[in-house]
Amino acid sequence: MDKRRVVVTGIGAITPNANSVEEFRQALFEGKSGIRHFAQLAEHNFSAQVGGRPHGYESKLSEYFTSEDLLAMNEVMIFAGIAGIDAWKDAGLPIIDRKTDEVNWNAGAIVGLGLGGMDTIAEKVIPNVLAKKIRRIGSSAVEQIMGSSVSAKLGGLLALGNQVSSNSSACNTGTEAIVEAVNRIQFGLADIMLAGGAESGDINIWAGFDAMRVLSSKFNEDPEKASRPMSATAAGFVPGSGAGILVLESLEHAQKRGARIYAEIIGTALNSGGHRMGGSMTAPNATSVQRAIAQGVADAGIKGTDVDYINGHLTGTFADPYEINNWRIGLGVTPETLPHINSTKSMIGHGLGSAGGMEAVALILQMTHGFVHRSLNTEDIHEQIMPYANSVAVNRIEKEIKIAVKASFGFGDVNGVTIYRKWEN
Repeated sequence: MDKRRVVVTGIGAITPNANSVEEFRQALFEGKSGIRHFAQLAEHNFSAQVGGRPHGYESKLSEYFTSEDLLAMNEVMIFAGIAGIDAWKDAGLPIIDRKTDEVNWNAGAIVGLGLGGMDTIAEKVIPNVLAKKIRRIGSSAVEQIMGSSVSAKLGGLLALGNQVSSNSSACNTGTEAIVEAVNRIQFGLADIMLAGGAESGDINIWAGFDAMRVLSSKFNEDPEKASRPMSATAAGFVPGSGAGILVLESLEHAQKRGARIYAEIIGTALNSGGHRMGGSMTAPNATSVQRAIAQGVADAGIKGTDVDYINGHLTGTFADPYEINNWRIGLGVTPETLPHINSTKSMIGHGLGSAGGMEAVALILQMTHGFVHRSLNTEDIHEQIMPYANSVAVNRIEKEIKIAVKASFGFGDVNGVTIYRKWEN
């Protein structure tokens, strides 16, 4: 059967440097960092004491949720709820009154998380279990710690009657969710899908990475310089949090209702390196990364040289030079012809399960408004990346982006690729 075409009709995000899509666009355009120092991390003897976490959004919670909702929601659910509702409204879709029995049978959600719900476990479950006060855990704890908390809550808020589920593939979660949602629409199983990822900024999530010594700890006194993808002085990644969600829709359905279309997703790929050829639970198999990129290009029916812009996974670790080389091989280009590339993580940190979703929104905003945002702290490009220096967005670049690629590479040796084409009537 012929696969249906899939388009992006809505975007929503809450990030460390923005509480709305418009704020996010402005922050990306201006190169505004959302990385801050957290006294709580210092108090708990973290080596890395900086991170990215949305802030200042609390005053508008009543615009999204009832007081009853909030009693049974933790941070990751709140982030997903804000981004999902904003994306839904941005797509021009009506929110069904909760007092009715109406259900959106052809609309669903695949919104994932990495380690969300840790705040509920740390603050409610474990202390009360240790104190033998089980009833004090509360009746909503399971709702908050189950792996599908974010999608399930969105399903209720928006009366979604199609597939409503969550995925979890570490740093690849958000991108994988988008790929899976695209597939569902392509094969006629849904008309509309919310897709992306969310993650809370709980210190209990960040603690494990600090123990691994993979976080940036050399810039605690100057947090905006801590996230340094592609830099010679990169010292590890900066943990981030938030949510980024797209509304995906079949082209036929979007056009029938007269929706505004941002872009078409023309190619996708998912694979794993099998923990072979250098791949492991914490390191990628370079061959599998290259294959994923090449498969996404083939699925899109384009050439690597057709790509105008890459939103890299680039984290600010030792892996950045290897990733750039994988892009060159996967796209089949030379160092001189590598498309412009940047790292949104330089402004918001590494959002873990939310990264692919937030960065997909960043890609759509740059494509829509015709710019490639600067990668902060890349004034000293890594020696191994210097052959690609003309492709690195050290400063903001004004340009038309017709075809762009977003990829994520996660712990577990898993990879995801999505290719977007700007919509032109």
